[in-house]
Parts: sequence; structure tokens; C-alpha cells
Amino acid sequence: MLKLNRVHHIAIICSDYQKSKHFYTEVLGLKAVREVYREARQSYKLDLEVNGLYQIELFSFPNPPARPSRPEATGLRHLAFEVDNVEEAKQEIEKHGVVLEDIRIDEFTQKRFTFFADPDGLPIELYEG
Repeated sequence: MLKLNRVHHIAIICSDYQKSKHFYTEVLGLKAVREVYREARQSYKLDLEVNGLYQIELFSFPNPPARPSRPEATGLRHLAFEVDNVEEAKQEIEKHGVVLEDIRIDEFTQKRFTFFADPDGLPIELYEG
């Protein structure tokens, strides 16, 4: 049987590289590990570290098509980050002018969570560990 060890990375394509780079590094506080510009593709690739565990690859491409988001579309539904305290994390992100939903309680786990969106509308969840 196949043995998967962990999620290696998550790739995100953005429409405005500088805006998304700022969002993921300054608003969410992810650490930039490596940034390259690939001339042949006219594309940036920024590797981001999440607390030393996982890596997000942020890509830019010329004129990427918009991502369907609502109503629910097939494919990746959202990106979720675990935090120690959802209320504190929500307040920290709101300092950057980001609008977050009200905090809700997961009916199965009784854990608190909230959603917001990145600059391209990708849904992001904060989930209390």
C-alpha cells in the first residue's frame, strides 16, 4: 500500500504577485524561503514556510484565469491554518484591514474557526488547535 508521509507543499497561483507576496509574508507572517523569477515562463515562484513544517509555493503567471469560488466549485475548497487562539489571530489579521467572518464553533469538534480570503479570493480558514 502507498505510504504518504505528509503534505509537501501547496501551490497557489496569484493574479498580483506583489500584493499576494505582501499578504502571505506580512499579513499572515509566513517566512519567505526562496524567491526565483523564471524568465521563460514570465513567472515568479516564492517558497513560503509555515512554522518550519510545510511549504506554500506562490506563483505568478501572465493573465491567469479567475478561480471559481462561490457557489462551491469542484477542486480545492480552502486552505486551513491551525492557530492556538482564533480570536487573537483574527484580531492580528484585522489590523491589516482584512475582513474575517465571525468566529463559529465546529459542530463536531467544538473547536473555534473563522474564514477570510486572500487577495484573489482564495478562502482561508483559521482553526483553533
